[in-house]
Amino acid sequence: MGAAWARLARCVGAGVLGACLAGACAVEPGGDEQPKDPCDGVAWCQLQNEYDASGTKTATKELGCRPASCGCGAVKGMTLTGAGAPLAWQECRCKLCKGDAGGGTGAGLSCSSGVGKLDLLLVVDNSRGMADKQQVLKEALPDLVAAFVNPRCVDENGKPAKSQPQDPAAECPANTKREIEPIEDIHIGVVTSSIGGHGADACDAEKDPTQNFSINDKAHLISRKSTQSQEGIPTFNNLGFLAWDPAGKYGGEKDAQKLADDLSQIVMGAGEVGCGYEAPLEAWYRFLVQPDPYERITLNDKAEAVLEGTDQVPLAQRKSFLRPDSLLVIVMLTDENDCSFRDGGKYYFGAQVYAPGSQSAPYHLPKPRAACAEDPLDPCCRSCGEPPGEGCDTSKDDCSGSLPPEDDQICCRCFDQKRRFGIDFLYPIDRYVAGLTLPLVPTRTGQLFPNPLFLDLDLTDDGTEVRGPDLVLFAGIVGVPWQDIARRNAKGKPDLLAGLDKEGRPVGGFQSAEELLESGTWDIIVGDPASYEPPEDPFMVESMEPRTGKNPITGDAIAPPGAEKNANAINGHERSIPDRAALQHACVFDLRESRDCKEPSQTSCDCADPSNDSALCQADDNSFGQIQYRAAALPGIRHLWLLELLGGRGIAASACPAQVDAPGAPDFGYLPAVAAVRERVAGCL
Repeated sequence: MGAAWARLARCVGAGVLGACLAGACAVEPGGDEQPKDPCDGVAWCQLQNEYDASGTKTATKELGCRPASCGCGAVKGMTLTGAGAPLAWQECRCKLCKGDAGGGTGAGLSCSSGVGKLDLLLVVDNSRGMADKQQVLKEALPDLVAAFVNPRCVDENGKPAKSQPQDPAAECPANTKREIEPIEDIHIGVVTSSIGGHGADACDAEKDPTQNFSINDKAHLISRKSTQSQEGIPTFNNLGFLAWDPAGKYGGEKDAQKLADDLSQIVMGAGEVGCGYEAPLEAWYRFLVQPDPYERITLNDKAEAVLEGTDQVPLAQRKSFLRPDSLLVIVMLTDENDCSFRDGGKYYFGAQVYAPGSQSAPYHLPKPRAACAEDPLDPCCRSCGEPPGEGCDTSKDDCSGSLPPEDDQICCRCFDQKRRFGIDFLYPIDRYVAGLTLPLVPTRTGQLFPNPLFLDLDLTDDGTEVRGPDLVLFAGIVGVPWQDIARRNAKGKPDLLAGLDKEGRPVGGFQSAEELLESGTWDIIVGDPASYEPPEDPFMVESMEPRTGKNPITGDAIAPPGAEKNANAINGHERSIPDRAALQHACVFDLRESRDCKEPSQTSCDCADPSNDSALCQADDNSFGQIQYRAAALPGIRHLWLLELLGGRGIAASACPAQVDAPGAPDFGYLPAVAAVRERVAGCL
């Protein structure tokens, strides 16, 4: 794959992607010949090629010469010209302007290109139980905004100056400088994790009007103040996102405090009554990357989900929000693992609540075949709803009836699917790696299409340069103990205040991607999902049953249900789940104010059951009741796996803050997450 990718990347960098797709590069798969880079030291004439749905070029238009200083860049742009798949498309590329010469660029803008724009997308889980995490994020947003609009002054060792200027234009104190230059052109948008039921009866407000409209935000940008109405915060030119424009160049916001306040209202407006099948990965993918997001899903006479139409809303919002020459930073907050169901076919059955044709009889999935229990990778591991594999021994298969309720609770359908059900209902993680890094992504019908992240979506502007993959950063604030990913001090202990970075400086915070790799932390928190190898940290194992073992970093032992308060510093202790309708916690954290779950006004409260033995509901005297004192997060394996695969483009943070009682301290709330993003952006800009 490496050689083929190198050739493809070179073609993209040369701006001749259309020619590659049409076979004009004349390089056979696996061959050694490199196509000549026509962007080397020349000036360019921009071309617009038009293709039909079969990939045949139907027309070429010359749009005029550009000076060499503009560079060829990557693919200039693309336009969808069909209402649904398969789609015709356009792309712009470059050719040599005769008699012209000069400098050019090859593979798009990089971290060393002096980028002065930022596009920041927040992906917020809006399922039940998220209000406490959204509040913690809200309290960190002023620092996140300030990190870009009024960056800190630091000394040569990265230590912040004691006195920080309030004005971005002000000079830093002596012997310090800004971490990055203040950014004066920022777009900020928010999407949620709720994108509907994928054809199932779950999370469909049209089929069930009792459900809140936020059950399916369709990967559209949100700006609402609450889930009680669609009333929203005013956005830049009514385009759905906020814009920072202190110089007044295009009419964006000039007041940094108002920018942070508006963003905070939108984040809290996401609410916590969205879809319980959280799909944050597919939400940002559909908004930023999917070339042809579907408009609606219907079921045909074979009970297959059919994707129809093209949703023009995210395409139009994407075109306005995403600049081709910006640094793109995605920050995702979620407290559960990803549940991004595949769209189309019969994958939606993984989200089905009621038996087809019924509104009361529960639906349960078919049993898995016997091979799944021993090895989910065995070709004979299939669902009993499918024919057995060729040559597979079916003598041990129990395919009588469906799974019993205790093995198929609808709230626990999204983990260990191949072993438990014989089928993976979720999109593979490769989809999201490709979406953030590769120049081609598939349409709904599988045709390769230029990745919108590496295009100029607006051919009417004056810009010609396009970002490269290293200008796409992805941060996940997810379910993982902060102790696992914090930098460690000289004694080897997790320390968000004085943990040592790779150069031995006591800077604290979370480990960088490089540090996580060198310390072996990925094996501790992720394991090897492709081989079904669990994480080394037992707190990160997804299980409905109480677990055992010790955290390999801190030595904290998992305590049984009913243990004393704070039996360990990571998740307190396990809990009893008699109906097997939940998972054990990866980590917990204190709430600043407790919640009375007996109050009807509490939309989502974790201590409603008076007979619980959860660490979230345990008082100082070790008794359990209906007062919630803590919040929790579940293991975020898929999110962390993606961050691992992204290498230096990934930023890992914990949804369980170390403390919430000392505002302004470096370890308060999600400030360590903000610091990790700030540190990575500074390393780029």
